[in-house]
Amino acid sequence: MTLPAERVETRILTIRGHRVMIDADLAELYGVPTKRLNEAVRRNATRFPEDFMFQLTAEESESLRSQFATLKPGRGRYRKYLPYVFTEQGVAMLSSALNSERAVQVNISIMRAFVALRRAAASHAALSRRLDELERKHGVHDEKFKIVFRAIRELMEPPKKARRKIGF
Repeated sequence: MTLPAERVETRILTIRGHRVMIDADLAELYGVPTKRLNEAVRRNATRFPEDFMFQLTAEESESLRSQFATLKPGRGRYRKYLPYVFTEQGVAMLSSALNSERAVQVNISIMRAFVALRRAAASHAALSRRLDELERKHGVHDEKFKIVFRAIRELMEPPKKARRKIGF
């Protein structure tokens, strides 16, 4: 079972300077309840040092909740415990803790998504360096080049997410 890359990539977040995935998202991808995923992690605690997995603070958790509306209305609206997040290494370790064929297949898809994000970041950085070189070489004297460089830099910026208005 392979997952579409977009389905995985949209669930990779940057928290505390690390690319991570939230326990609930991983549990959904692996097809297990979040509670079971975290139980497997606790049973194999020595496999998950702090650089593989960490628990979010209340503020971080609240920020995610408000950004993504992660909880459903009704009973069970609030998690009893703060979420855990897993770095790429932690996700790799999860397949051995969960020990199922689905976990292995999902893990392969997730690892590919992390690699694709790293490649995209590296490509973006290389393009930005090359643009800087060209700008230093040509942009100082020619107004037309300045316009082109400004347009390219705007295209390289990540899209600004529009916040939904609440109320009227």
